[in-house]
Amino acid sequence: MNTASDTRVVVVGAGFGGIAAAIELRSHGITDVVILDSAPEIGGTWYYNAYPGAACDVPSHLYSFSFAQRGDWSRLCSPQPEILEYLQGVAKEYGLEEVFVPSVRVDTVRLDEDTMTWTVVAEDGRSWEAGAVVLATGQLNTPAIPAIPGADGFAGPQMHSARWDHEVDLRGKRVAVVGTGASAVQFVPAIAPEVGKMTIFQRSGNWFFPRKNRYYPPALRRVFRRAPGVMRFRRFFLKGYLESLTIMIRHPNTVGRLGRIYSTLFMRRQLRDPEVRRKAWPDYTFGCKRILFSSHYLPALERENVELVTDRVTGIEADGVRTEDGRHHPVDVLIWGTGFKTTEFMFPMDVVGRAGRTLQEEWSEGAHAHLGMTVPGFPSLFVLYGPNTNTSGGSIIVFLEAQVAYVRQALEETARRRAAAVEVRRDVEQASDRRLQAAFEGTAWTQCDSWYRDESGRIVANWPKYMEQYVRAVSRLDPTEYDFVSR
Repeated sequence: MNTASDTRVVVVGAGFGGIAAAIELRSHGITDVVILDSAPEIGGTWYYNAYPGAACDVPSHLYSFSFAQRGDWSRLCSPQPEILEYLQGVAKEYGLEEVFVPSVRVDTVRLDEDTMTWTVVAEDGRSWEAGAVVLATGQLNTPAIPAIPGADGFAGPQMHSARWDHEVDLRGKRVAVVGTGASAVQFVPAIAPEVGKMTIFQRSGNWFFPRKNRYYPPALRRVFRRAPGVMRFRRFFLKGYLESLTIMIRHPNTVGRLGRIYSTLFMRRQLRDPEVRRKAWPDYTFGCKRILFSSHYLPALERENVELVTDRVTGIEADGVRTEDGRHHPVDVLIWGTGFKTTEFMFPMDVVGRAGRTLQEEWSEGAHAHLGMTVPGFPSLFVLYGPNTNTSGGSIIVFLEAQVAYVRQALEETARRRAAAVEVRRDVEQASDRRLQAAFEGTAWTQCDSWYRDESGRIVANWPKYMEQYVRAVSRLDPTEYDFVSR
């Protein structure tokens, strides 16, 4: 008898999504699982993003697995080393080191329609065959560096925040920071005291909320460790708190105005210099772009050795940066704080499904997937943290846990029907996508350009509703939405 345990599953990505998938599948008897990752260690984005000041802006008691709670987080929002240690510790606890294959850069994922199996091929020629593939590369995976003329000719060290070079000594140096997103907001105040001069090139300002990330007192940490009920209540409270951000974004003309007022009062207190305040102030609807949490970034802009430049960067020269006003800014080190290629997901990986059609072709008019996970024409291929599953006011870990349970149900149902593969019906996927896109109407997300949108303006990153609505939507697989392909 065919069972789900007979299915080999290849998971691409060893961050939170990949680890969650492997644990969920193996704990339900689907033990033939292989995890591939380009990094030499488990950790995903938390392995690569090791820049000074790197931390999560979601409280750790929610930014962690519900089945692997930790009572000894050092503070509200933990720094990168703690998160990496946690994730690697969970992987070790569940025996995932034995199924993890490091340093694998996947080049191609190709379907064989005759056998309904997938072949995953690495750039170095190694390959794996599987009955199902889980793409857990996420949205914050591939660094984005804008195509600015002359960048290749810069004479000094340059790096992206997600590939920080700790061998570069910044002490006393003239440092250029291009970009002012979430990563820059963390590393700028961390390195500003040691550099000689920092010039920050900003395309647009950000809306901020305070984040006083104090250490938990030892007594409180003991309560967390010894009283599971306190931990459960804290997770429940944090979910509600973070959902309040989504309420503001979904209702920009009512609750959103309260959020804007709170942010405005906080930012005015932090920015005393009127000229710096003018430059740093956002010119778009509150909540349209990611709301950032920091109590240290804005004061760093008023340091004597820091200059905020809002003129557009037009070129990089061997010894500096040129802006639209014709000014040359001499620098020794160039740091890109320009975020990620969020709308490209697993690309440039080549994913080839039915009739040789690639996922790039399927998504040529914008990325889409039923519930963010399944795409017609790509049977038994699942995407975690896929199209429209980013959260502007919540924890992606909540989404990932719900997704991997859904994937497991799909594989179990496929085995129960003795089918070769499971494929979402195109009419189902198209209808769900129309409903999803319609849910953005009237929200702040639609009122400016942001990294949530692709080049056509379609919002492909974010879930337009609340965390709990997504969890409910994927809590139970509906077999009528799928075709179960015969052997």
